[in-house]
Amino acid sequence: MSALGALLAPRSAAGSTGLRSRILLCVVCAGYSVGAAVGWGSPQVAVFMGDFGLAAAALIAAVSCFLYARVVAVRLRPAWLLFSLSSAMAACGNAVWGWYEVVLGVPVPTPSLADFFFLCFAPPAIVGLLVLAKRPVTRAGWVCLALDAWLIGGSLLTLAWSLALAHTTHLAGFQDASVAPAALSLAYPLLDIVLVSMVLALHFRRAGVNRSAVNTAIAALALTVLSDAVFTSPLLRSTYNSGQLLDAGWFAGSLLLAYAPWGARGGVGPSARPGPPRAIASRPIAGSLAALTPYLAAAVCTLGILYNVVDGRRVDRVVIFTGCTVVLALVVRQGIMLLDNISLTQELAQKENHFRSLVQGSSDVIMIAAPNGTLRYVSPAAAGVYGREAEGLVGSELSSIIHPEDLGRFVHEVRRFLAAPPHEEPTTRIECRFRSGTGDWLNVESTVNRHQGGLLLNSRDVTERVRLQAQLQHNAEHDPLTDLPNRALFTARVRQALGGRRSGDPGTAVLFIDLDGFKAVNDTIGHQAGDELLVQAGRRLQDSVRAGDTAARLGGDEFAALIMGDGTRDQGAREYQVHEIADRLRLTLSQPYRIGPSEVRVAASIGVAFAEPAISPTDLMRNADLAMYRAKAGGKDRVELYAPQMQADVVRRSELATRLRTALREGEFALLHQPVVHLASGSVAAVAAQARWRSAQGILFTPAEFLRVSGDDDRTAELGRWLLEEAVAQAADRARAGHPVAVSVRLPAARLLDAASPSGSIEALLTRHGLPSGALMIEVADSDPRVSFDALEQRLVALRRLGVRIALDGFGSGFAAINALRRLPIDVLKLDRNLVEGVVESARLHKITSGLLRIACDLGLQSVADGVDVPEQVLALRSMGCTHGQGMAFSGPLDEYRLRRALVRGEFPVPGVPSARPVMAGGSIPLLAGSHAETPVPPT
Repeated sequence: MSALGALLAPRSAAGSTGLRSRILLCVVCAGYSVGAAVGWGSPQVAVFMGDFGLAAAALIAAVSCFLYARVVAVRLRPAWLLFSLSSAMAACGNAVWGWYEVVLGVPVPTPSLADFFFLCFAPPAIVGLLVLAKRPVTRAGWVCLALDAWLIGGSLLTLAWSLALAHTTHLAGFQDASVAPAALSLAYPLLDIVLVSMVLALHFRRAGVNRSAVNTAIAALALTVLSDAVFTSPLLRSTYNSGQLLDAGWFAGSLLLAYAPWGARGGVGPSARPGPPRAIASRPIAGSLAALTPYLAAAVCTLGILYNVVDGRRVDRVVIFTGCTVVLALVVRQGIMLLDNISLTQELAQKENHFRSLVQGSSDVIMIAAPNGTLRYVSPAAAGVYGREAEGLVGSELSSIIHPEDLGRFVHEVRRFLAAPPHEEPTTRIECRFRSGTGDWLNVESTVNRHQGGLLLNSRDVTERVRLQAQLQHNAEHDPLTDLPNRALFTARVRQALGGRRSGDPGTAVLFIDLDGFKAVNDTIGHQAGDELLVQAGRRLQDSVRAGDTAARLGGDEFAALIMGDGTRDQGAREYQVHEIADRLRLTLSQPYRIGPSEVRVAASIGVAFAEPAISPTDLMRNADLAMYRAKAGGKDRVELYAPQMQADVVRRSELATRLRTALREGEFALLHQPVVHLASGSVAAVAAQARWRSAQGILFTPAEFLRVSGDDDRTAELGRWLLEEAVAQAADRARAGHPVAVSVRLPAARLLDAASPSGSIEALLTRHGLPSGALMIEVADSDPRVSFDALEQRLVALRRLGVRIALDGFGSGFAAINALRRLPIDVLKLDRNLVEGVVESARLHKITSGLLRIACDLGLQSVADGVDVPEQVLALRSMGCTHGQGMAFSGPLDEYRLRRALVRGEFPVPGVPSARPVMAGGSIPLLAGSHAETPVPPT
């Protein structure tokens, strides 16, 4: 079934049921009319159908109205009960009439019980019509209702008296001296006149509830009254017999009244369901007829009088009296209407003034547009809101003030609104741009209503609100410092680039950019200067990318760029092109920055990742981030392209970090010590603390792999803290056990300045364990160029006051070795392993190492060679003036048990030395002998 069929199916079923009822009603009434017209075939059947047939029809109407009164609303229940009583009176009257004519076979006497029942038919019907009528709300309304009823009734009485009633009264007075026959002759037409008057007077005042049933009931009563009028006319009264065609009118009236509550469309019943409200159409014709009712009544009354005059009769006193009262009622009614009109006019003027004040004083612009789009009214507020006079807008087209880009959407929304049912969508809201008097476009929000086929628009200027919303949206999507797109907007544009028409373009690339050395700028010249640097860097980045690309700041000193693909299929050429763009950005961002009076330099590490089929924005940005970190790890100030191996490295480092965290928590690390030997005597001068990881199988592994996970992460810091605490604790235990040998611990320079690093607990460790002065040596690495020498110098001076000795680790490899020698309080120089490994084979390294050792000797510093593994290295280093060595030529890392046995032995054999004298037998050699400027025995 189609949608239209499904929509119409229930209504069609209900409509077919009502149609069958109406057809059945028409068939029954037509059959009765045909039977009455042909005399029913015999006089006996005609009399029976004329009496008991009418009684049965009236009884059906009485039962139907009574049953309906039980389910109808309380407001209408009394009316249908009265209609039931009225029909019951008619049924009883016809039954009594049939009793005389059919059962007894005698003429109906006058008066009789049938006359009583027939006379009781009209009063309940009249009162029922009053109940159905819309009740007046004022006293003047009730007076007008009574006057209207009398105008109609008096006019009909005048006409009826002139035509028949006067003659009927005259004949009754001559034929029978009894009052009863004369009264009956007048009672029937007078009651019919009253009933007709009420039907006509109340027809235009009926209540709005169940109009179909009420209209059908009024039509049924009107048909009954019309049959009564024909019956009471002098032309038919003398010749009427039961079973004639006139009975068909009463029969049809009774059945129509029985059908009214149930068969009429819209009848209220137990199964009636509320539906959506339907718009009630205005009835100008009905309103006009209601207003013309008094004048029509006066015209009827005039016709009655003219009939007597034209016929040459003397005007009856009843006609004169009735006509005078009708005229008087008309005058009174017109006076009431005049006063009512004056009151309504004043009220209307007051409301109009009130409305005009509201419209003119409102800050919103009210416009009325005709169905063709022409503006018929514009409120004066247009001058203040639009900057245009209201008179200048009246008569113009509404489309002429709407922005062309918004006109299509405005027309579409208006058409959709007008096509929607009014009860479902009484108003709609449209936002568009209107032209102001200055030529600018204002954002206007309009509430649109229907108005006489056109539109009623209540408009207000929302330009500031739209501007504020746009500003809030901009702030939510842009970095407040550089005004570049932030991470959220950048991610959205990457998603758009990957999902748009270029979704399959592998040339789309994402660049992640990190400023190397930015933290040093913040630490040295302040955060305000750092912010200015970021602003300048963002401006350079924005100026360097193409018009269709996107530059963004992700946070801190991290920037990003989205390079859109150009559709090329040559991936190699595209990679080369994007690499050139990234390298140009790197050079641009690495140029000096003028910050106030200072010139600041930072570098840029850039990671590049290209789009792949079905890749997500998150994965693409992650790939660029990995490439950027690879660029930083590879020496910084460079461009790195993403490779799948980078993700595998991230997974591996994550797994290693997890293993490191678990090993620290489970206590799987062990502390080993490697002896530092005096090259001239072979005695143990100190021990170097080293950490090892003990596997589940008991094998010790070097933590170098773990330390490469991240040079500055929390896990590495935690491992360094553990190493320092264990080294100090075991050194204190050895000193108490009679082996006062110094211990050296390697710490990065950056960690010495970090408040959260192990260096912050050096003082507490020395105090807690009671380690002797000079028993701890800190090996400082100089590989981090971001470390401030001023802060590092202050920190090392404070440690030396506590008796901690300072060694410069990796001497000969770091770029700041000479500067460190010049500024830092150094006690020992520890040669880099790379110099020691080639000192025998390479003449150049031999000369370099010899020169470095000569510098140490000239500065009065002790020297330690790290990685001395073969006897030839021992001989070469000793000949150059190196004082101490550490490596496999003497001993590897030892656990605590083997270390103490080595300390008891006291010496290691040294190549080229005939005999080594024991120096540790009587106790440890003090690391410090004399002032802080001298270090007779270096730690390591």
